[in-house]
Amino acid sequence: MKRIFTLLTIGAVVSSFTFFSSIDEVIAALKTGKAAEIARFFDNTVELNMPEKSNNYSKSQGEVVLRDFFSSNVVKSFTVNHKGENAGSQYCIGTLVTKSGTYRTTVFMKLKGDKQLLQTITFERQ
Repeated sequence: MKRIFTLLTIGAVVSSFTFFSSIDEVIAALKTGKAAEIARFFDNTVELNMPEKSNNYSKSQGEVVLRDFFSSNVVKSFTVNHKGENAGSQYCIGTLVTKSGTYRTTVFMKLKGDKQLLQTITFERQ
């Protein structure tokens, strides 16, 4: 019985680490402007909202659109203003500073199965 409890405890710790590490990996990729790293967490479709264009995209289209955004807006820094979770979803609100301007950035991820998948990224020019 003690062995089963230990295994369950280890499993819970590992799964909670995976749960919380997803948003942290997206934040790390935002800090460097790495679209491919962010796209690893895209759901089958992702909503990207930017000043120039907003739409729902497939994973591959979303990566191209995000890569174009980062090539036009080279990232200087990303600061997390607020991060949290609610009912299996994770979100982050931060400030993205680029060479061409500053953007209030919102990231929303949703738990699907055992993975956190990125649903929406919004960049609002400040």
